[in-house]
Amino acid sequence: MSQSHEKGLLYGLDARIGPVPAFFAALQHLLASVVGIITPPLIIGSVLGLQAYIPYLISMSLFVSGLGTFLQARRFMGVGAGMICLQGTSFAFLGVLISGGLMVKARGGSPEEILAMLFGCNLVAALIPILISRCVGQLRKVLTPVVTGTVITLIGISLIKVSITDWAGGHNARDFGAPGNLALGGLTLLVIVALNRSRNRWARLIAVVTGIVVGCIAAALTGHLQLKAPDSSDWLVLPALFKFGFAFDWTLFLPIALVSVIAVIEAVGDLTANCLISQQPISGAAFQQRLQGGIVADGLSCVLAAIFSAFPNTTFAQNNGVIQMTGVASRYVGMVLGMMLALLGLFPAIGSLLQQIPPPVLGGATIVMFGSVVAAGIRVMTQTPLGRREMLIVAVSFGVGLGVEAVPEVLKQLPPLINTLFGHAVTTGGLLAILLNMVLPDEARAETASEASALSGSEEQA
Repeated sequence: MSQSHEKGLLYGLDARIGPVPAFFAALQHLLASVVGIITPPLIIGSVLGLQAYIPYLISMSLFVSGLGTFLQARRFMGVGAGMICLQGTSFAFLGVLISGGLMVKARGGSPEEILAMLFGCNLVAALIPILISRCVGQLRKVLTPVVTGTVITLIGISLIKVSITDWAGGHNARDFGAPGNLALGGLTLLVIVALNRSRNRWARLIAVVTGIVVGCIAAALTGHLQLKAPDSSDWLVLPALFKFGFAFDWTLFLPIALVSVIAVIEAVGDLTANCLISQQPISGAAFQQRLQGGIVADGLSCVLAAIFSAFPNTTFAQNNGVIQMTGVASRYVGMVLGMMLALLGLFPAIGSLLQQIPPPVLGGATIVMFGSVVAAGIRVMTQTPLGRREMLIVAVSFGVGLGVEAVPEVLKQLPPLINTLFGHAVTTGGLLAILLNMVLPDEARAETASEASALSGSEEQA
């Protein structure tokens, strides 16, 4: 195993990596994200009464995630960030997609018509990030380190809530918070931390996988895991183009379009954190090109999702934590990861086995990864000294964003669209950070302008 030239990394961004370490590194990314990829189609399908189509929707979500992840890592003709940027089904679209589906259902639409409408609107909305990417230079003037760092930190904090819920047993678990659940998560976390601090490179490389395996063994011995054999019908699924047809409605499209814009802000934060953890510059022309390619690939992933009957994709933040934990930033791992995800979509029996990993084990494994995302956000935020103006931006954005997510009832009497868009810390806090950064005067610039004006006035008097 060759040491990366970059301090703290076993493999740098462009380092070649052997097939065995590449497989294990990719497997840890997959385990950290597979549940997040399949959960949105599971929720949307259940709420809209699409139970018969859920297995296919899950398979296509994995398949498209694989295609998008490979595209991001490969970076072909300027498309893609050229990093391990896992593309997964976005949770941000859940509310608007469910609302739109219920609207079609209330009109008497069949399950096929509901899906045709959702995927049609998603296809058109996927063009939004592609268009926004063309003005990424202007975007960087708005998304300063303080704004981007705030968004990254809020993303990490929001993910920690998901992780700690899994650790306690998962949503609606009868034994939520039981000592057995907490012990399983704690054991998994302990193994990961111990191996990660080992001087043996292989131990660090397989830390997350080993932690999950040890956690699953302990779960099986304590009765928390009982594996079920996959159905015979789950062995092979072939993708089809526009399986449910194509439909479009402006009423459904507008809220989806708004969330697409917000998803770009999240993607910028995730890509910046990925650059930082992969020890790449987060300013200058090279970073701007990487950012532009990543946003374009995000949009193309959403296009592929609509074509192959999957819901919109976005760059997953949790994989930045895996890079931090393993020390493997090689984009070749991203290509292997993409192929693994695509195969999972074609052979859903493998995915069904991974779905059976107990939530407490996943929670213990992901808590440190999501915490790493928070740490990356703080690093971005504090690149430059925080003055009174910057502290005010961070304070208001964190206060309102986290407050709304902690007490969602505060928006209960507002229109459903407002509730959907601003009911999350990332969207509310991120938009507030952008707005305040644009509105509040820059003290340094104001002082420079004042000094220049005074100097000019003294020269005129002379």
